Amino acid sequence: MSFVDTLREKFKNPIFAAVAAIILGFILGLIWGWGIQPVKWVDATPELLNADYQVEYLRMAIDSFTANSDTALAMQRWQNLGPTAEQRLEEIKTSPGQQNPTEIETFGKLMSAANPPIQPETEESAGMSPLMKYILIGLLILVFVVIAFFAIRLLRPSISKGSEATPAQQAAQHAQSAQKTDYSEMGLATPITQSMTSYVSGDDLYDESFSIESPAGEFMGEYGVGISDTIGVGDPKKVTALEIWLFDKNDIKTATKVLMSEHAYNDPSIRQRLEAKGELVVIGKQKQVMLETETLQLLVTVADLEYGSGPLPPSSYFERATLELAIWPKTDNG
Repeated sequence: MSFVDTLREKFKNPIFAAVAAIILGFILGLIWGWGIQPVKWVDATPELLNADYQVEYLRMAIDSFTANSDTALAMQRWQNLGPTAEQRLEEIKTSPGQQNPTEIETFGKLMSAANPPIQPETEESAGMSPLMKYILIGLLILVFVVIAFFAIRLLRPSISKGSEATPAQQAAQHAQSAQKTDYSEMGLATPITQSMTSYVSGDDLYDESFSIESPAGEFMGEYGVGISDTIGVGDPKKVTALEIWLFDKNDIKTATKVLMSEHAYNDPSIRQRLEAKGELVVIGKQKQVMLETETLQLLVTVADLEYGSGPLPPSSYFERATLELAIWPKTDNG
């Protein structure tokens, strides 16, 4: 059993599918948020610049104030530096460079008089502190690890079973190994399409369908088999009837017949429940059933049949059933 087949079967489990969707969404969100469309800062203040650029910004503000004496503009630029303004001013006083120390001192006194000292923001007022950011990132990583852990736990049973196949895979193997009828040896025309399908107990989602095409590739219709009714309670389902259908694009009505177990066929309540689905037929090994539409004929042959055993009545549900489905175009004489 390949890894892809294992995943396909696992995705039939709603829990596994939900966990996989969460993991995939988390990964795609990270890719989108950090790679495709990362956050872009717009109209940010110099408060977010590194220390060297903040010093250069404040030097520019001092030179501008010295040149035009615009107190309002100087105050705005000072406030844009936030709580680091005083520290950057002290750095400039220590290393004035080509600037006049008197101009620096004048600018500093004006800002101190016009603006009370700005206290560094506490963790409560500064929004999310670096520590809180690390805690949040850690929690996100923890959630991802937990989700991945449970996903692996869900997947591990199927992987550890090695070559043990699921009911659906067992059914596919039975269908592939079953020998198709050579109708030409019986003097009959070769079917335009011929398929084998198997139901195995435990394949609760059993529903096979096939397309019908003419030799020229023209779509003519579809046909298939699915679960029609069950008996008893518990898992897996105890299938007691299979529904066969034939759709003809040239016919307004879909032909259907119901293959029933011997017990179901002889149970009036079950028969009454299934009569609306189509003609009721008791199943039997090598039994043949014909479905007809306006332009198509479907011959169903029960190639293999095995009833389940247990507390339920004998011959009441299928352990395994293999059907051969062959399609011919309907002749004028029927």
